[in-house]
Amino acid sequence: MKKIILSGYIDVPNDQIKLVKSALPKHIELTQQENGCLTFKVTQRTNEPNIFDVYEEFVDKEAFEKHQKRVSNSDWGIASKNALRHYVITEV
Repeated sequence: MKKIILSGYIDVPNDQIKLVKSALPKHIELTQQENGCLTFKVTQRTNEPNIFDVYEEFVDKEAFEKHQKRVSNSDWGIASKNALRHYVITEV
């Protein structure tokens, strides 16, 4: 069984930063409660407020895919739908 690691960032349109920030705490809370979530961090850059760095680890591909499915229809998924995602996903 290989662990899944996602790392990178999202680039949020300036007019949607407040919306994304308001949805983020619940998104983090729900994700950290998911079975199979080992690590989940999203942090806003201080020098580039529209950039949020993302780092996730899941126990396996199945747990990661369940997370992706849940997020797609969540408040976070809706709030961040216009963000450009720049991720690298690896199996280790």
